[in-house]
Amino acid sequence: MDEAEIIETVREMILITIQISLGPMLVGLLVGVVIALLQALTQVQEITLVFVPKIIAIFLSLFVLFPAMAQTLVAFMESLADRMIGLQ
Repeated sequence: MDEAEIIETVREMILITIQISLGPMLVGLLVGVVIALLQALTQVQEITLVFVPKIIAIFLSLFVLFPAMAQTLVAFMESLADRMIGLQ
């Protein structure tokens, strides 16, 4: 394995990490913005009002998006195993 293949593998790993984490992070962002907007409109500044809905929404998104996340990881691991077999 030369340097170019290693750099390509690391680049692919970083992109897959971003791809997998994008769904829950966007859900957390959207829920946070909605809660912040509601707090600004109603002037209710309760700190737990931010965390509880955001945690619930992120866990639900992980539950819904897990099959796609797992499929992406399995595909990457299969390609990585094929590369490792090709080294012999």
